[in-house]
Amino acid sequence: MAADLRWETLSSRTDYACPGFAVRRDAVRLPDGTETSFHTVVDAPAVVVLPFTPAGDVVVIDEWRQAVGRVNRGLPAGGVEPDDADLEAAARRELTEETGYVAGSMTPLVTVEPANGVGNFVFDHFVARDCRPEGERDLDHNESITVTTVGWATLLAQALAGELRDGRTLTAVLYHAATSEALDR
Repeated sequence: MAADLRWETLSSRTDYACPGFAVRRDAVRLPDGTETSFHTVVDAPAVVVLPFTPAGDVVVIDEWRQAVGRVNRGLPAGGVEPDDADLEAAARRELTEETGYVAGSMTPLVTVEPANGVGNFVFDHFVARDCRPEGERDLDHNESITVTTVGWATLLAQALAGELRDGRTLTAVLYHAATSEALDR
């Protein structure tokens, strides 16, 4: 049945590229034989880290987000780079670069495709434990970030109250809460 839904890609070209993403146009043939084009926003895979301190607080960032014109509370996140040995290495690097914290342990949480109708985005979420401020921050030239810690219950309450708007952060917080609760039963 799934094979009946498959589109055939006839050709691809990049219509637009800039630092951070590109827009690809695919010429495709639909299952009914119709030929058309489809645009995809193309971006590198990314990692998102839900970092807990030894006291159980969460390390969060407040960051200016130009696309929405406001500061958003979120979690350390960023693209996987060619020098990263694997996804965990990328998650550890992003945590330290954005917050100055170093994780004692790192565990995969969930992988999602948050907007697979328009983009190829893949976010690999991790839970970091025993995070301590023992590293050096190394922000990108276009990052405006402050770092703070917040209690887990407070962060979860902010998520449930609609105060957290970053989808990557909501995914990590709510998925962790749901799986943690399920494991406690």
